Amino acid sequence: MSSETPSTAMPPVVDAEAWRRELDALRVREKAATRELDAIAAQRRRLPMVELPDYTLQGADGPVRLVDLFDGRSQLITYHHMWFPDSEWQCGGCTSFTSQFTRLEFLEPYDARFVIVTQGPIEEALAYRDRVGNWMEWFSTAGSPFGADVDAPAGGGFALNVFLRDGDTVYRTWSTTSRGVEQVAHTFPLVDLLPLGRQEAWQDSPAGWPQGPTYAGWLGSEDVARLYGPGGRSAD
Repeated sequence: MSSETPSTAMPPVVDAEAWRRELDALRVREKAATRELDAIAAQRRRLPMVELPDYTLQGADGPVRLVDLFDGRSQLITYHHMWFPDSEWQCGGCTSFTSQFTRLEFLEPYDARFVIVTQGPIEEALAYRDRVGNWMEWFSTAGSPFGADVDAPAGGGFALNVFLRDGDTVYRTWSTTSRGVEQVAHTFPLVDLLPLGRQEAWQDSPAGWPQGPTYAGWLGSEDVARLYGPGGRSAD
């Protein structure tokens, strides 16, 4: 990030009445965006779905069918974590993104579950999970076409997928990649509330605002391990 301090680029100072007018004008757009997101979610609920074959993945206790990833629930979300063979540190973006999901019990009343799937061998994947302090369950699709079939092939990028189960039959209902995953993160919405925003060069910011390369403010894999892995904050 730029070494500039907020004093070199700050919003104009106005009286409380003028500030309230500007906030109220912005609120109109924010409320419109909220209603649009509601409409998008309604359309998502009406999407058709596609039936999947009976994949077998690898879990901590051995082979596991895709339907068993649901753990008895009817809905499943999988985040497909990028994997680099023979690398000590995996994708920093994936590692930082997944480190948010430490408390997932809130999904239980919705009959849903969230897990991580990666192309890495299960032993290596579990060791990496522990090294960086992630808590959710991980599964490996190495040796299975499952990852490739849901847009997360070996050597490829990350993906977020949603599935619905009817008995032993699993259907794929929704998927996204790239910035589409931001909607399930809390990090970006919080940073976007800040006056200086993400401070990345691609963003539309006032002249003089501190801006740097994309991803410059993100935690890397080693940062996540230092903060939340063994001996980090999660161990306090």
